[in-house]
Order: sequence, then C-alpha cells, then structure tokens
Amino acid sequence: MSGEKFGAFVRRHREAKEIGLREMAKMIGVSPTYLSKVERDEFAAPAEDKVKAIAKVIGCDADDLLARAGRVATDISDIIKRQPVELAALLRTTKGLTADDITRLARQAQKAKD
Repeated sequence: MSGEKFGAFVRRHREAKEIGLREMAKMIGVSPTYLSKVERDEFAAPAEDKVKAIAKVIGCDADDLLARAGRVATDISDIIKRQPVELAALLRTTKGLTADDITRLARQAQKAKD
C-alpha cells in the first residue's frame, strides 16, 4: 500500500474511471460537497459502508480501501474479538512475510477449514 492519502487515492481512481464527482456522490449516497472535501482530505474518510461503496464504484478491494482510511472491516474486528490471543499471535507471526507468503498461508488455512 502506497503512502497516498485516502482522498487522493479515491479521486485518482474516480477520475481514471471517468466518473464525475456528482455522479459518484449520488452512487454512494453522499453530497458532492462532502465527497469533494473527503477527496481533498479536508474530512476524514466516511463510515465503513460508504468506504465499501466507494471501493465497489472505483473497482478496488474494500479491505485495501478501508486500510487506507485507517480502519478494519467490522467482520474482521469481530473475528479477532472472538479469539484475540490466537489471532494476535498469528498476525504477529506473519510480520515480515511477503504478500505471496501470506496468500499461501490463507490457502492452507482454507484447506484446513474445509
């Protein structure tokens, strides 16, 4: 994930998709003024449901966009809260692994689950 701020990232992707500010605002259920201020990083990122809606419109991963907003999806947070010690240990163990390594671990976990 680059150091690009949430709003700049959203604006760049919206413009790349040739979606107007007003059109995007309507699609996600906010005012154009609000969206403009979010894109200029004058306002904090919107609530989780709006961030997920933005991700869908601009075609990016919702978890990535939530992370750029400084958030974690509610379902992930709920999973961690059910087994905090074990999941904290698992996440700390992945520190320093590549994205490919983590993807392989996820696949192995899915196989174990199935």
